[in-house]
Amino acid sequence: MENVKKVCNELVDWLKEKVEEAGCNGLVFGLSGGIDSAVVAGLAKKAFPNNSLGIIMPAHSNEQDEEHARLVVEALDLDVKKVDLTDVFDKFIEAVNDDGSNRLATSNIKPRLRMTTLYYHAQKNRYLVCGTGNKSELTIGYFTKFGDSGVDLLPIADFVKYEVRELAKYLNIPEIIINKPPSAGLWENQTDEDEMGFSYKELDNYIKSGEAESEVKEKIERMNKASEHKRRMPLMFKRGE
Repeated sequence: MENVKKVCNELVDWLKEKVEEAGCNGLVFGLSGGIDSAVVAGLAKKAFPNNSLGIIMPAHSNEQDEEHARLVVEALDLDVKKVDLTDVFDKFIEAVNDDGSNRLATSNIKPRLRMTTLYYHAQKNRYLVCGTGNKSELTIGYFTKFGDSGVDLLPIADFVKYEVRELAKYLNIPEIIINKPPSAGLWENQTDEDEMGFSYKELDNYIKSGEAESEVKEKIERMNKASEHKRRMPLMFKRGE
């Protein structure tokens, strides 16, 4: 990516503009311990040094995720709150009588509880919710509908994963976070690439060039088509059509 500094400055200006347009005061975002949330945190801090809030929201999460989130807090001097959703998650599982037969249905409760938590703090502080989705994940629908996609702003939605890493280096995100295997943290030992069935390198290359091995290309295009509903507004009935 050419001139990372210029791109970062444009992103910071964009965040300021959108918050001002909404008549709000700042930004709130989830801190997962991953690179995407770290980059968003870095941009938010630059845009609103005194009005950016990171929320750590464990729910039967790997303890290392919080450790890495705290590294970001320290590196960026962030305001942070921790909201432990473990008991809330357990109560919800009990309330819906979940039998664990559909792992995704169960695990997707977590990002939806986090979305609710972020909007609570957003409304309380007159902040906008800043999402962490990147172009790689958005292209194939690798996000939870009305979960981590339930946001007001998506500042890194036009950047594939390797470009997010470039932004992270410029923003002085700790190396351990830049280099760790990406994971949504939905269950133990889960990684993005294992779940997707191909690497971010293959995905990014396809998005940028349209080229990939036939099997990978077919899978990416299939996932993109199947997830189209996640990238658009709900379908609306219109009279006379």
